Amino acid sequence: MVIDLTGRTALVTGASRGIGREIALALGAAGANVACVATNETLLGEVVAKIGKAIAIKCDVSKPPEVEAAVQKTVQTYGGLDILVNNAGVTRDNLLIRMKEEEWDTVLTVNLKAAFLFMKIASRPLLKSKCGRIINIASVAGIMGNLGQANYSASKGGLIAMTKSAAREYASRAICVNAVAPGFIRTDMSAKVDPAVVEQAVAAIPFKRMGEPAEIARAVLFLASDLASYVTGQVIVVDGGMAM
Repeated sequence: MVIDLTGRTALVTGASRGIGREIALALGAAGANVACVATNETLLGEVVAKIGKAIAIKCDVSKPPEVEAAVQKTVQTYGGLDILVNNAGVTRDNLLIRMKEEEWDTVLTVNLKAAFLFMKIASRPLLKSKCGRIINIASVAGIMGNLGQANYSASKGGLIAMTKSAAREYASRAICVNAVAPGFIRTDMSAKVDPAVVEQAVAAIPFKRMGEPAEIARAVLFLASDLASYVTGQVIVVDGGMAM
């Protein structure tokens, strides 16, 4: 079955690069209108140009007024909102004993609070949709933890818990709320990791390779489609067996 999202509108945060970029491209290729949200206008412009039926929205996801403006612009441009993908995320890795409050606060704000803001502010147009979908990009770190990532793991674990709670709240309005938990994916973020650490991590993955952003995007595409109309409150782990 070919996934067809023609006539539907998606908003993707962190859409300028990596996983978010591939998600935006996949939704656009399936026919959706895509509001691409990020802070880098140059990279956003490149993504929008590739999609065609898309708009770029510069937005600091940690600031409620900018989040509200991003949702409003999407609805005003396309007449509604059907799919919300909370993908924006940052890392500030450090051992817990050395972690600064600023490192903790930044990661929890961008990775968790921003998703809450978008889910809350976008709830009204999503409730009007006949095929509402909320898809949160979590991480296997939120399931199994990770050395030097207490803040990141906490944010992603919180995102998983919020996903399940929201799924119960929105079920009566037929809105599906799910999460995708990527493992070790080849992105700009992972490119900054020490090669020795990468080698060790890959050795622990049953597939013996890093995942690709497009492989995460395909899971999101499934959850955004009618194929997942009876799937809610779930966490789809896409990690090559890393966390099993």
